[in-house]
Amino acid sequence: MADQVLTKDLLLSALPDVQPLSIEAYLGEGGYSALRRILGDRTPAREIVEIIKASGLRGRGGAGFPTGRKWEFVAHRQADQKYLCCNAAEDEPGTFKDRYLLRSNPHQLVEGVILASYAVGAQEAYIYINGNFHDEQRFVEQAMGEARARGFWGKRILGGPYSLDLKISKSPGTYIAGEETALLEVIEGRAAKPRQKPPYYPAVSGLYGQPTLVNNAETLCHVPHILRRGADWFAGLGSKTSPGTMIFTLTGDVNRPGLYERPLGSLTVRELIEQCGAGVTGGERLKAVYPGGPSNNVIPAAKIDVLLDFDSLKTIGSGLGTGAVIVMSERVCMVERALYYSSFFMKESCGQCPPCMLGTAHLTEILQKIEGGGANESDVLQVGQVCGMIKGRGYCFFLTGAALAVESILNNFQDEYLAHVREHRCLLKGTSLTVPLN
Repeated sequence: MADQVLTKDLLLSALPDVQPLSIEAYLGEGGYSALRRILGDRTPAREIVEIIKASGLRGRGGAGFPTGRKWEFVAHRQADQKYLCCNAAEDEPGTFKDRYLLRSNPHQLVEGVILASYAVGAQEAYIYINGNFHDEQRFVEQAMGEARARGFWGKRILGGPYSLDLKISKSPGTYIAGEETALLEVIEGRAAKPRQKPPYYPAVSGLYGQPTLVNNAETLCHVPHILRRGADWFAGLGSKTSPGTMIFTLTGDVNRPGLYERPLGSLTVRELIEQCGAGVTGGERLKAVYPGGPSNNVIPAAKIDVLLDFDSLKTIGSGLGTGAVIVMSERVCMVERALYYSSFFMKESCGQCPPCMLGTAHLTEILQKIEGGGANESDVLQVGQVCGMIKGRGYCFFLTGAALAVESILNNFQDEYLAHVREHRCLLKGTSLTVPLN
């Protein structure tokens, strides 16, 4: 049920501060037991897919698509070669949970990758890691070596017929390189530029033109626990439409920023800020929150009594995204914040789509004019017009996310835009931006 509270974190349990959990410690917690049972007993792969479907697990990488259905698409494709790609390239402002999972318990991820690969029939799997995560890459490599030495991946795993080659691929450390088709381009040795969909859906034509499963790191970390404890157990942790737990990255103007794992639908945005984050910094009033990172609509303080799950946030026009909850106090200038994110998206655009390259630059230019005090009310109107024109125009969601980050601030805080124009200055000049860019 939604109000069920975990007595112990699931993915974040028993994590050391610096050194990764050893394979002995992971085995002691039941690690690799699901893999041993499934591959040792030669459980049919289709049964594994059905368990994941029944669990209700949804992708934790942003879209919240049902994981079991995604697996089913790849599993049902007929091909001589299939691939799996684990996306651990997070580079969105306010997000660092996948990095922590890689750093602290890489065996949890490695087991999830192997089990998912078996379920969809992939013969080769890649763990795609942000190129700036040097220690994390080393920890994952160490875990892979330990797992291979125990016979958990490689040729004829645990003496059975299934074989898997597991590799690491490095992301160039840019935001767009985490898009699911851009990462395929990087692995194939090209620049991080998204592919057009359709026709290039990874499940149909992914890595090297073959069926490919792409899952986020947190999503795959859930897999061993589900296959060890059962679909009903996982479904009972969260809400009906958003089962299981999710790791929320709480940053910005809160007294206790950090990672908090909670069952989906078990608490509201307000409760996350007050109970986990110990309230807004300095006892100030809350102004706004991005509940799922800047590529989802911002919500004003009046709407924070909404449950943190995929569907509840949709009802108020926002989204859960990657669970990056960015808090902004009354001291934050929302025009300055809009400019901050617009500049971020402009710099991170791969430049492949003219509407993206030109649209983000034009949006940033207008916001700079407004922030600088040299604009008029027609410029404020133009911000909304540009956002409306560029949404949905690129190969991927990047351009839409860039527009939403700015448009939602305009819709909710138009008075601040107009104050800049009428007063010819930023009323909150000198306030600091507290959301790190990793």
